Amino acid sequence: MGLVFRTATQSAALLLALLGWVLSCLTNYLPHWKNLNLELNEMENWTTGLWKSCVIQEEVGRQCKDFDSFLALPAELQVSRILMSLSNGLGLLGLLASGCGLDCLRLGETQKGLKKRLLILGGILLWTSGVMVLVPVSWVAHVTVQEFWDETVPDIVPRPAPPAPGHYAVPGPRDHQQHLELKPANPEV
Repeated sequence: MGLVFRTATQSAALLLALLGWVLSCLTNYLPHWKNLNLELNEMENWTTGLWKSCVIQEEVGRQCKDFDSFLALPAELQVSRILMSLSNGLGLLGLLASGCGLDCLRLGETQKGLKKRLLILGGILLWTSGVMVLVPVSWVAHVTVQEFWDETVPDIVPRPAPPAPGHYAVPGPRDHQQHLELKPANPEV
């Protein structure tokens, strides 16, 4: 009974680690790290990733362009590229080591303690891979928030009014009335 539970637990953990690794690889590739939408042209959205920048227009669709130079990127994107690539490599090595150390496989049963060492090594590699994903994602999110509230950015970039310190921002009836007056009438509805 204990061996069946242990094998099922190991298999479930390996499947979760595989899912995390696949999601990490997708996060590395997809260009959705930063989004920008200007009030001047609401039908155009900009998205930026680690490897390319895309513009999404209503009439044209999505057009993407790879970054020209690694050295021309901001520091957070340079470090994020490196850490995400290392994370994906370590995650793959961790999956292979953990997979070879599963109790349900007959691999390496003649050597005493080999499976246990493989599982520990795989766990350490997968844990390190997870931490290496958290660092660039958190850093880029921090920089994005800092840029969002930057006072030197023109007012055409949409952002909500910051709440007053110590008070909750609650829209009053006047704000709601202004919003309704500014909203264009839609004859199709």
